[in-house]
Amino acid sequence: MIFDITFISYNEPNADANWLRLKERFPIARRVHGVKGIHQAHIAAANRCRTKMFWVVDGDSTVLDSFTFADPVGLWKPEESVYVYQSQNPINGLTYGYGGIKLLPRDKTISMDISTVDMTTSIGNYFTAVEQVASVTNFNTDAYTTWRSAFREAAKLSSQIIRNQISEETQTRLNTWKTIGIDKPYGEYALLGAQQGQAWAESTSDLTLINDFTWLKEYFDKQT
Repeated sequence: MIFDITFISYNEPNADANWLRLKERFPIARRVHGVKGIHQAHIAAANRCRTKMFWVVDGDSTVLDSFTFADPVGLWKPEESVYVYQSQNPINGLTYGYGGIKLLPRDKTISMDISTVDMTTSIGNYFTAVEQVASVTNFNTDAYTTWRSAFREAAKLSSQIIRNQISEETQTRLNTWKTIGIDKPYGEYALLGAQQGQAWAESTSDLTLINDFTWLKEYFDKQT
């Protein structure tokens, strides 16, 4: 079955290049651009969707040539499930669901709870982490974007809010975000963001702020 492909972008510096590359390979792809709020952008994408499931590619994501948007093996309860593919981190080399291509149920996405901190694991009744690397999340395009990405992910990892996570695996990923990749482009901002994200998450009672990009930019300006 062919599902709609939606490219969601906001202010990623490399979004236009990633979009053109995706559109060239998959002319059926559509773009949702400039919708404020992570939850709201995905709801907007779902409302434009013509199929019961739809693929989501983030604005900073470069799709690998080997990935074809084929049905996941063992697709089960497609109107209730969320599938997340692995993505490669260009700074620390981690490959897991961070920034990965998603296959989402349209109706569940439209009606999702917008107050959740981690959107992806809160949409469907079932969640599947697909063991296939499908993209590279090229978030290290400038100092702030790199810091923001690391800050948000480290805050989620350190608070362990992601459903069905394995604590030991989560801790390993967090430690990697904080320590590996200083020699990569903007690597120092990734390490700083991860370290500050963990410290902030351990001292706050309102993790939803990591989805407020205005607040994040103000926090970054104060901390760097």
